[in-house]
Amino acid sequence: MAHWGYDDIPDQTGRIAVVTGANTGIGYETARMLAHKGAHVVLTYRDERKGTAALDRIRSSRPAGEVSGALLDLADLGSVAAFADTYRSDHDRLDLLINNAGVMAPPLGRTKQGFELQFGTNHLGHFALTGHLLPLLDAVTTGGGGGTARVVTVSSLAHRMGGIDVDDLNWRHRRYRPWAAYGQSKLANLLFTLELHRRLTEAGSGVRAVAAHPGLTSTEIGRYQGRNTSGNPSRIERIIRMRPADGALPSLRAATDPDVTGGSYWGPTRRFGMVGPPGPAPRSARARDTLAARRLWTESEQLTGIAYPSVPAGRTEPGA
Repeated sequence: MAHWGYDDIPDQTGRIAVVTGANTGIGYETARMLAHKGAHVVLTYRDERKGTAALDRIRSSRPAGEVSGALLDLADLGSVAAFADTYRSDHDRLDLLINNAGVMAPPLGRTKQGFELQFGTNHLGHFALTGHLLPLLDAVTTGGGGGTARVVTVSSLAHRMGGIDVDDLNWRHRRYRPWAAYGQSKLANLLFTLELHRRLTEAGSGVRAVAAHPGLTSTEIGRYQGRNTSGNPSRIERIIRMRPADGALPSLRAATDPDVTGGSYWGPTRRFGMVGPPGPAPRSARARDTLAARRLWTESEQLTGIAYPSVPAGRTEPGA
């Protein structure tokens, strides 16, 4: 389907979706479109004022589905656990978890638990969140209704500049380079999807782990780059980059297209993956490294204290 767009999103009535970082940009558009297709969407955000404003904007457009909101700071594992506890107390299932929130190339910072900010937020926060909510995702596929639950993790073209240094994932011994750290976190997103897909498959779970990227899209995540002194997008940036609504389509296709398979990766299909309608996206050789994915998984479990339920470790030799 060469020109997949909003009209191709299937009816989402009766489904529940959690979208992280949903008060602005791609996350907001993802949540808005899912709600207009009938889903009950839970928007998560760090700033309650901005989150409430996003909810009001969506509600004012009279979507077919409901929207609700919740505070979630992925840079604090305590906040992740608290959100998951609240969600589980209010819901007995989850159809779509869209791991969208992220930070891009800021100055060196640390999460509440001391992790490098980008690795801790973009990867470890979502690793922990998915682990907490996986039983509710699995409940969709085992409940007898023939449902399909999905975990969609948003990566980036920048994963190609990333490398996984398991001996210094949190940049305590290397000279900090913001873009290299961002690339590591986005490569981690793809390796997480790779290993989660393998484990879900071995466990016989019907949950699908999928990844997507938005190409070049104008959002607030780029606030540290590509801005003039007034903080506004440059003219060149406005010409090249896609609108957030278009940048959200790869995530939406990964989340809703019936033909999407577990472990796949979706992104824009024109200009080397920078713009255009969503379709299958290439990934780097590093993003296909099964041994690196398993080593990262082990480190992530140790750093977060999260052990995924009912998912076997499987074999550990390369190429298994």
